[in-house]
Amino acid sequence: MGLLNKTQEEYYLGPDEIWNSNDEEYGNYQFVTINDIVTNFVVAFVGEDKIISKVKRTDVAFHAMRGIQEFSFDVLPQEKSIEIECPPGLYMILPQDYVNYTKLSWTDGQGIERIIHKTDITSNPLPYIQDSNFEYTFDSNGEVPLANESETLKRWDAAGQGTPGSPGNTMWNNYNNPDLLGLYATGGRYGLTPSMTQSNGTFYIDKIKGIVRFSSDIRGRIITLKYISDGLGTDGEMLVHKFAIDAIYKYITHAILSSRANTQEYLVQRYRKEMYAAKRNAKIRLSDIKTNTMSQIMKNQSKWIKH
Repeated sequence: MGLLNKTQEEYYLGPDEIWNSNDEEYGNYQFVTINDIVTNFVVAFVGEDKIISKVKRTDVAFHAMRGIQEFSFDVLPQEKSIEIECPPGLYMILPQDYVNYTKLSWTDGQGIERIIHKTDITSNPLPYIQDSNFEYTFDSNGEVPLANESETLKRWDAAGQGTPGSPGNTMWNNYNNPDLLGLYATGGRYGLTPSMTQSNGTFYIDKIKGIVRFSSDIRGRIITLKYISDGLGTDGEMLVHKFAIDAIYKYITHAILSSRANTQEYLVQRYRKEMYAAKRNAKIRLSDIKTNTMSQIMKNQSKWIKH
């Protein structure tokens, strides 16, 4: 019994029977929905003379969702991306389902993505309000009130009020800052700092407010944020690639057995090892390493290097 339930016409045209009108589900054959995973697991692993004699479907669904969440961080291809134009305020609001970023870049005139590097030389701390004696003030609830913006952020913004492409608050000011030059020159090395030697701008993530803040070189540029989610944002996202199906089944089995009080320990350890082995196999399969790509890269070893 085949798994394809659509004709080629239905697949390519979609419900509205219009070519490539964004209502099609191209490439969906490589994924399995969470409902199918739960149903197949109950049929194959639960019952008399099976490893799990009895379990609630809600328990299976919970562990399946936890498996998708864990695998989304390092196994399943759950990378997303959004593109915006950087506003004059030099910030970008993090997406609703953001967990962590993989790359931030701006697009040049040829469509090439230029990587924006993260900086740790500034931040946006919580600005406590102090009185004239530099003591903390308190409101009627006994809490320390906060200012609208931190002084660190104000000075960062004030240093970068130039035009797009101007030095602003980038590393250029650091090269001409006598205090910083004296700080790093004393007992240190001279010349460029490799980690800061780039001209694509910098950013840092204000985790408290959920905002990415950029240096002034990024003003007006087209920014692309590539990030990972946990795969549970919407029903349509709760999919598992077929390369990782066995790993998900092993994860659910181990999670159910390890959470029961009377399960023999050797069973827990057995499925723990099987889970990690299946997870490694899934990661290798999903790494998308092709022999022709490797051979093309290895051709670099014949490149002449001038000294």
